[in-house]
Amino acid sequence: MKKVIVSIAVLCVVLVAILVGCGPRGEVVYVHNWGEFIDMDVLDMFYEEYGIRVIYSTFESNERLYSLMQTGGATIDVIIPSDYMIARMVEEDMLYELNLSNIPNVRYIDPRFRSLAFDPDNRFSVAYKVGTVGLIYNSAMITEPITSWGAMFDPQFAGQIVMFDNPRDAFGIALLYLGYSMNTTDEAEIRRAFDLLVQQREILQAYVMDQIFEKMISGEAWIGAYYSPDFLTMLADNPDLRLVHPVEGANFFVDAMAIPRGAPNRSNAEKFINFMSRTDIALMNMSWSYYASANYMAAAIFSEQLTQVERDVVFTTDEVYARTEVFAHLPEHILELYNDLWIELRS
Repeated sequence: MKKVIVSIAVLCVVLVAILVGCGPRGEVVYVHNWGEFIDMDVLDMFYEEYGIRVIYSTFESNERLYSLMQTGGATIDVIIPSDYMIARMVEEDMLYELNLSNIPNVRYIDPRFRSLAFDPDNRFSVAYKVGTVGLIYNSAMITEPITSWGAMFDPQFAGQIVMFDNPRDAFGIALLYLGYSMNTTDEAEIRRAFDLLVQQREILQAYVMDQIFEKMISGEAWIGAYYSPDFLTMLADNPDLRLVHPVEGANFFVDAMAIPRGAPNRSNAEKFINFMSRTDIALMNMSWSYYASANYMAAAIFSEQLTQVERDVVFTTDEVYARTEVFAHLPEHILELYNDLWIELRS
């Protein structure tokens, strides 16, 4: 994966301002995060500073994380779900309330990403990364510029299209293309989106999550939707790739750190969240993944390291942002409808 080289001088200035903590050796913290979302070196740094070993694992979608948490199938101290999933977990009493006095680095979180609808009182989460969903295509194979989500449903690209393997993102794209809100609770609109996805299934190469990296980089697939910052990682290995935020709009997401109920190492979890919110650590993670940090100091420093093309992808432009929508937590009967339709679609 390509890394952006952050100025050593900048890192040194940031590090000088940080008080290093210590902790008893032999402790652990279990962290469950998205793939391709962290510089693994920071886990070693956390151990060196606090004596707490990070047991690290990954998930591919909010829905898979939810299923894991719902069944109690894992020992986890820190999770990093997206906005709408945090709201659902709060409603279902699946998260511990944070003691923010143990997380003083929340003062570096951009006010734009605090007190949001999914956690209005900042009781259960601390924003980590933000970004958009975009459409990625191979300009060597598709020579006409793409501007609409309609390309994802176009039979001329049969066998070359890859689609999100999770219901909210997949339905969200179909709903946007049809002119509806991604957060609609109108069952007729959702069923029209389902019908469109059924039609798409006939021309689809595959449903994917992180598998899209290999498929788009190698040219095995020509067109797909994914999280925009990952486009820059793909672009480094395939310069023919292009990113567009379609005219119909796109998803803007906020992924945030939280502590699930039953976490065996709650104190260590708060130390880890505070560590991840630190400016130097946020800067390292941005340099590794291209995902914009919610830490406003790190974001400002990182922005200066980027080309204009990279900056427009990492930090959503005003023009694109004006056409985005954040996923909301939906009523239970709508979630059940999504689940039933998704099972039918994928069966």
